[in-house]
Parts: sequence; C-alpha cells; structure tokens
Amino acid sequence: MDARFLGITELTETPSVAVVIDVMRAFTVAAWAFGQGAEKIVLAESLDEALALKARHPDWVALKDGPPAPGFDTVNSPGLLRSLDLTGRTVVQKTTAGTVGALAVKEASLVLCAGFVVAEATARLLRTRAGGSATFVVTGEDGQADEDLACAEYIARRATEPRTDAADFLRRAGESRAATELAEGIRQGVHPDDVALCLELDRFPFAMVATLEDSLMVLRPTREPVPGPGEGSR
Repeated sequence: MDARFLGITELTETPSVAVVIDVMRAFTVAAWAFGQGAEKIVLAESLDEALALKARHPDWVALKDGPPAPGFDTVNSPGLLRSLDLTGRTVVQKTTAGTVGALAVKEASLVLCAGFVVAEATARLLRTRAGGSATFVVTGEDGQADEDLACAEYIARRATEPRTDAADFLRRAGESRAATELAEGIRQGVHPDDVALCLELDRFPFAMVATLEDSLMVLRPTREPVPGPGEGSR
C-alpha cells in the first residue's frame, strides 16, 4: 500500500482515502460506544456545537475530553463508557484531536476512524476498498504522537501483509507520552483501565466509517466480509 502519514496541520489537500488515528482515546471510545450498542456517533466541531446538538436532541449522549462538565453525559474514557448501555442511541463526541482530524478530511471519498481495537477490520476494509493508497492522519501531538503513528504504521502494514505481528507497535504505543500521562493520572476524566483498553488489539470486529449526513460528520460501524480459505488479501 502507498501510505502517507501526516499530522492534521500537514494536510494541504483532501486525500481520496483517509484513515484518522486516535488511539488514546477518541476512537477507542468510539469503538466501545458501538460495542455498547450505539447506532451512530456525530463528530462535533466544537463544545458549543456538541451542547447545541444535545439541547436539540435530549436523548443523545454527549461526551468530551477532560473532566465532567455541565451538559455532557460522560467523558472520553473507554473504561467509563463500557458501563453504559447505549443500545440504539446517538452519541455526540468532541475531543481535542480525534474529532478534529476526522473533520479535517470530511470531503475525502472514504474516511475511516481507527485505533488498535479495530485494526484488523480497518486493514481488511482498506484491502478491499482503498485502491492501493491511503493517507493516515496522525492526530496526536501535531502528528508526532507515537501511539497514533505506531497504530497507523501497523494498519498500513497489515493491509498488505496480513500476518504482520503487532507486538512492537503495541510496545511503542504503551511507552508513549499519552500512555504515561493516562497511567499517572496527569490527564483528567480517566479510568485506571484506559491504557489497557486502548491497547487491546482487535477487540471489535468492525471498522468505523465517517460520512457527511445533512452537514454533520457521522461515524458508523461497518463490517467487510472475511476472505474465505485460499482467497488471501486482495
């Protein structure tokens, strides 16, 4: 696969295929939301937009980075989210990096949002739909976040080499600045299990595709068929 790895500020043109990576924690949280039954996730441009959407749709679940805040139902923590029943619900998500990265490529033909928890499903979708090239948006730390870069490189490799071992990529992510800050409680709105949950490889069997729906960027889970015996990767 012809893969490019760019930070959000390095995006000078709209790619055809974009894979937006936020391991700790936006797209791990998104995957958990779908795992808990959410129907869709609306990626908000700002905290004000998230609150406005929540005001118009009181049954929606609004979440944000950092500590709890008035108007929001929960925070951007997989450890906290996993206890919620979100069956059939719409989630509104606003984070510092992940949602910003997805909105930066909203005009792309295919936008995937990913972390390690959906790595194989994302790689499988790329094998079938990406046409051989993809731009990976490394959202954290101006494109330098090692947990995001490691995940991006792993998915890119796995899209062409399905037997790629994840161990070194997961080790890099586990030693990243974000992992340290989460483990030491430097960041707010954290559950003690967050780092481990973010590093749980292929926890979920779906990829996550974002599309524009009535001017909103909406994320939904999707599953590509698993190749049968002898089919391999294409």
